[in-house]
Amino acid sequence: MVNEDLISRVQRIIAFYGLTVSAFADKVGVQRSSISHLLSGRNKPSLDFVLKLVQAFPDVNLYWFLKGEGNFPDDSITDGSDAAEQVDMVTESTHTIRTELPLPTNTKNKSEPVKIVLFYQDGTFESFHSKND
Repeated sequence: MVNEDLISRVQRIIAFYGLTVSAFADKVGVQRSSISHLLSGRNKPSLDFVLKLVQAFPDVNLYWFLKGEGNFPDDSITDGSDAAEQVDMVTESTHTIRTELPLPTNTKNKSEPVKIVLFYQDGTFESFHSKND
């Protein structure tokens, strides 16, 4: 009963911001599996999760999340579009940062195989050597 209420509030937050469960987990800063376990009823939300949720989504009224009393979103926002825009901007800037990172270059010399050995099920094998020897 209490756990089901919390699960429905988490689902309402996810739907309000238009996030996938994976994006929600990333935004809150928890593992995706922990959100999956929470939504399935296997686990209850920890204090750490609740604190991270309120920090990631300041529009979520803590008292509403815990007790179901009060307003969601907090009275300061009346339309979910502003909050969704903020989430989109954060996601977009994260994506931009990731795409601007230079690809690592391999400074080591590339190795070439010298010998290849094939082992067969009957216990025999064949050995192939490179022609550079």
